[in-house]
Amino acid sequence: MSNRIIGVDFGSRRIGIAISDPMNIIATGLCVIENSPNVIQKIEELIKKYDVNKIVVGMPLNLKGNKGIKAQEVNVFLKLLDQSLGIEIITLDERFSTKQAQITMREMNIKKNRLRKKDRIDAMAAAVILQNYLDKINHLKSI
Repeated sequence: MSNRIIGVDFGSRRIGIAISDPMNIIATGLCVIENSPNVIQKIEELIKKYDVNKIVVGMPLNLKGNKGIKAQEVNVFLKLLDQSLGIEIITLDERFSTKQAQITMREMNIKKNRLRKKDRIDAMAAAVILQNYLDKINHLKSI
């Protein structure tokens, strides 16, 4: 069984999805899913396709580290995921993940017209969230 992990950047309109490599070292932006009534089904399809056993969801915190209004939406989403999927779900502070994704894309010279810019940023933000988690668990393994 694989131990791949999916990263999620939740948004009211779009949900960015990233996937880890099988060794959980590198996160890659995978796709963007429209936030619609069948979003859980689409995530479930990705979990089966990539043999995922864990999801890392970005939790929007304010600058003081507290949960705001957007975090309430994420909590509803987390409950739906938990009820439907039956795999481990972890939340991770996502502050500045979109900004970091924009900087990364600029540094990589990614062309704006290759895909819709907002979709690419959402997938990259999910990759940033997931990479932060992977770096954290890999650091703990090395101690």
